[in-house]
Amino acid sequence: QVQLVESGGGLVQAGGSLKLSCAVSGSFFDIKYMGWYRQAPGKQRELVAEIQKGGTTTYTDSVKGRFTISIDNAKTTVSVEMNALKPEDTAVYYCNAYIFGVKAGSGGIYWGQGTQVTVSS
Repeated sequence: QVQLVESGGGLVQAGGSLKLSCAVSGSFFDIKYMGWYRQAPGKQRELVAEIQKGGTTTYTDSVKGRFTISIDNAKTTVSVEMNALKPEDTAVYYCNAYIFGVKAGSGGIYWGQGTQVTVSS
């Protein structure tokens, strides 16, 4: 069974840095993309950053220049380095990926369990 296992997160002061990582566990064939979403209290879940298998990246405007997403050579772990954190970055961060299964034609979108990031002012 394929799962996304997240690590990182926590409490940091404004201006500080954190790194989130997410690894694919279980048997799978390949990935299409991996990324991070976040959801603050009372707000909708929003895309933070995404990286395609080929390396193309997408960032939401509010994190451009501060966050950097990367994927390892094995294409099994995605990380996001978050710098110059602001209180408005406080949210639960969710790993997201489209994963192709080992069975031909199988695949789908997977989500991690979420990890809390809190930025104090």
